[in-house]
Amino acid sequence: MKLPRRKVLHLVASGIVFLETSRIALALDYPQRPVHLIVGFFAGGLSDILARLLSPRLSERFGQQFIVEDQPGAGTNLAAEAVVRAPPDGYTLLMATSANAINATLYDNLKFNFIRDTAPVASIARTPHVMVVNPSFPAKTVLDFITYVKANPGKINMATAGIGSPVHLAGELFMMMTGIQLVPVHYRSSYVPDMLAGQVQVVFSPIPTTIQQIRAGKLLALAVTSETRSHALPELPTIGEFVPGYEVSTWNGLVAPKNTPGEIIDKVYKEIDTALADPEIMTRFAEVGSVPKSMTAADFGKFIAEDTEKWGKVIQAAKISVD
Repeated sequence: MKLPRRKVLHLVASGIVFLETSRIALALDYPQRPVHLIVGFFAGGLSDILARLLSPRLSERFGQQFIVEDQPGAGTNLAAEAVVRAPPDGYTLLMATSANAINATLYDNLKFNFIRDTAPVASIARTPHVMVVNPSFPAKTVLDFITYVKANPGKINMATAGIGSPVHLAGELFMMMTGIQLVPVHYRSSYVPDMLAGQVQVVFSPIPTTIQQIRAGKLLALAVTSETRSHALPELPTIGEFVPGYEVSTWNGLVAPKNTPGEIIDKVYKEIDTALADPEIMTRFAEVGSVPKSMTAADFGKFIAEDTEKWGKVIQAAKISVD
C-alpha cells in the first residue's frame, strides 16, 4: 500500500519528535544505573588516582555509583577503543589523557579516530612534569645540564615510560628545542629504581611519580615543565625560563562515545566543574602534583585537537614509531 506523501511526512515528523523526546527523557533520568569510568593505565597511576578522587563525588551527586575500571594495554588504546565501541548513552566514559592525543600520530593502524569517534565531556586536570637528575650528576641547573650534554653528546641516558609516552616526548621536545642529544632508555615498568641507582641520568617525569624522592633528597629536580611554576615544587624554575616556549603538561579529562546526548554531557560537565572548585578536591589534587582545570566540552575538544597537532609534529620530526 502506497501512503500519501502528507502521511509519510507526518510519520517521519512524529518519529523525529519521538526520538527527540526520548533523548531528552534519557538525559533527565540519567543516570539510572552505575556509570563506568574506564582508565587506560594500571591502578595507582595518575589517571587512576584522579578518577578515584572524583568518582565518590560524582556518585554522591548523581545517586549512582561511578565505578573506576582500569583497562591498561597498548598505550591506552585498548581502553579508548572499548569506550568508542560502547553505546552512546553516558554509562561508559573514558578518563582520557595526553597519551590519547599522542597515539593519534604514534600508531598508524588504530581501529578508531580518537577525535572523530569520541565526544569531549569535561577537562579535569593538568599535571606538570619535572626535569630530574640523579644527585651525583655534575650539572645542577638547566643551563649547566645543556652545556654538559653538548660537551658529551650521546653519552647521557634519558629514562622514559615507553616509546611515545608523554615522558618520552617531553624529553624529545627538550632535545629539539636545545639542540642536545640524549639516549632514550624505554621502561615498561618504573624507571625510578634506575634513576635512584644512577643507571639513567635524567627523566622528564610527571611530578607525582618522583615527588617523594625529590623531597627526600634522593633525586635532584632542576625545573618543572609547565608554563608557570608549580605549587607542588614552588622553589623550582620552569624550563621555559631558560628555553623560551618550552611547555609540557599531562592532561586528564572525560570523553564519551560519539553521539552521546549533549544533555547528558552537560550534566556531567556541570558536576565536574562544581567538584573541581571544591577546596578539598583542590587540596587532594595538589597533593599528587596536579592542578584542577575545568573546561566546557567545546573548549576541551578544541584543546584536544591542538594537543594532537602539537605532539604529531614532534613525533614526525623525531621519526618516532611503535608499529
